[in-house]
Amino acid sequence: MSAEYATFGLAPAMRAGGLLANGDFQVHRDFVDFVVDGRPLLHRLSDLDAVSPLASDVPPSLFTSQVRALLLEAGAPLPAGRYIVYGCPECEDLACGAVTAVIERDGEDVLWRDFAWQTDEHADLERNGYHGIGPFRFHGAEYRTALAALLDGGVPGARRRVLLIGARAARLARLAAALRTIGVGADIAQDADGVPADELRGYGAVLFGPSVSDGERDAVRRAFAGAGVDVPCVEGLAPVVPLLVAQTEQALDRGPREGRRLTELTATTAGAELEITSPCRVRLTAYRLDRLSRTRAQDLFDGVLEPGRHRVPLDGRAVRGEAYLVARTGGTVLVTGVGR
Repeated sequence: MSAEYATFGLAPAMRAGGLLANGDFQVHRDFVDFVVDGRPLLHRLSDLDAVSPLASDVPPSLFTSQVRALLLEAGAPLPAGRYIVYGCPECEDLACGAVTAVIERDGEDVLWRDFAWQTDEHADLERNGYHGIGPFRFHGAEYRTALAALLDGGVPGARRRVLLIGARAARLARLAAALRTIGVGADIAQDADGVPADELRGYGAVLFGPSVSDGERDAVRRAFAGAGVDVPCVEGLAPVVPLLVAQTEQALDRGPREGRRLTELTATTAGAELEITSPCRVRLTAYRLDRLSRTRAQDLFDGVLEPGRHRVPLDGRAVRGEAYLVARTGGTVLVTGVGR
């Protein structure tokens, strides 16, 4: 089979978790994505919420077996030499659907071909094949070097714990519980004084409650700097748990800008401006506090957008007063205040 050579690489990626306006939640997953010709392979699959088998939260033995399978050191897990490339981020059950492909050697090269959507042991290429994707021919040495690095401790270190700083313990406890629900660990403290450096290095983000003074925030930043760790510090926009969860998810996304499907979000009461890098489903949700300080949430948009800049009109009633907008794709969450 002839195919031009494509480059192969790996990059850390994230399936953003969060609390949704309808009461549902989705789990946070960190994983290693496949990069083909400098572009995440997942981005070629429009509107797909999925993760690769190389997830950071699977047991080490399972992670190793997944890598060795991709190195073709073991038999294919599915008939006809097919491997799962992306699966369900919630349960990873084939019945939920998965992107599969034939992975095989061709001399020294490695081929990925016949991509398909699969829900049982056998793929129907005619009906469910991704006919515009692949085949990809990779130089064997480049392919094996990238994957073998994962076996040598090259797994991107996911720091899925956040430190919540503030005096309102009950409010922060609700936030911590919500974060744990989606798979993000959270600890609560009034400051970072006396916390060992090794412990500080385990946090991926810090979120400050509204009662934390500027001086206290500076002291926390100095503590992390002294531990030699660069951690994003988030100032909570409003006492709205789903909004704070979204802010935390945005802070935990440390991947490069070019690896994100959603790269920009601004909003006024008239509309939201978004920049999209590849076709994807986007959901816009507005949060606001009414005159009695009650939380109001409303989904304003849910649809697939093509690459480019987009303007989405907003319902003025949903964003009146102090309001905030959350834009969510499978792998990116952005939060912004709504300007008047």
